[in-house]
Amino acid sequence: MSEFEHVTVLLNEAVALLDIKPDGLYVDATLGGGGHTGEILKQLTTGTLYSFDQDETAIAYNAKQYADEIAAGKLVLIHQNFRTLKSALAERGVTAVDGIVYDLGVSSVQFDDGQRGFSYNYDAELDMRMDQRQTLTAKTIVNEWSFNDLLRILSRYGEDRFPKQIARKIEQHRENAPIQTTFELVDIIKEAIPAPARRKGGHPAKRTFQALRIAVNDELGALEDSLTQAIDLLAPNGRISVITFQSLEDRLVKQMFREKTTAPELPAGLPVLPGQFEADYTLLTRKPILPSQDEMAENHRSESAKLRGIARQKI
Repeated sequence: MSEFEHVTVLLNEAVALLDIKPDGLYVDATLGGGGHTGEILKQLTTGTLYSFDQDETAIAYNAKQYADEIAAGKLVLIHQNFRTLKSALAERGVTAVDGIVYDLGVSSVQFDDGQRGFSYNYDAELDMRMDQRQTLTAKTIVNEWSFNDLLRILSRYGEDRFPKQIARKIEQHRENAPIQTTFELVDIIKEAIPAPARRKGGHPAKRTFQALRIAVNDELGALEDSLTQAIDLLAPNGRISVITFQSLEDRLVKQMFREKTTAPELPAGLPVLPGQFEADYTLLTRKPILPSQDEMAENHRSESAKLRGIARQKI
């Protein structure tokens, strides 16, 4: 079993935003190394926490780490994608919760396990599956998807400056032989990008690998599905806190929260009673909460993290 040496980002801030009730029902939508789960468990007495992860390594690790809490019925681990939030909880008799935390992106453990194919720093088969039960891998996308589909994901999910050049170069190489490994792909990307651009702005493969990872795991689609359900699941005064690590996720969360916290537009002159058409939800963060300078110095992966929150006022 892989050991999790995972430093949870914005740990205290994300849990504080939930304002934990000791007897409440809570969800950790992204179990990972169990950092947020552990912090929530400390604050529960008779309450219950449901923690989701599609990664079997995370489930196995936390089943051992929190064996006592599981035996006591305080913690329930759910080995599913968080887009099944509503149905998975309903199966367990839960139809409303007091708080949900999301810590998005790939865990340090997935990056640091060279064999998973998430990282351009390790030579491994092109995989990138968070749920190892699924069939779609990065290798399938790179070798079988059309030029236009490659161009679409590189532009949309990688926000790459050279999507056309990279997609064309992938197309050329796979005509000779299948592209099998991360290092093969890194070399192809370097070949596609103009030399001056390779020398600045971080690793040249960073954006392409992000795009492939998002596509393999349908990360943005899953997030939108899950967050829609999470907002519905909140009990009155229930709260959601979401930590994002890249602009696409943050934009989606910000937009969804804004839509839910904006009162409906009404015709001018319509007589309205006070509170009659107020939004059912309120923002907990006008601007995102960012990691402290100390946290960023200790954990460079926290530098892009942003925390946003929303609360339900009424049903």
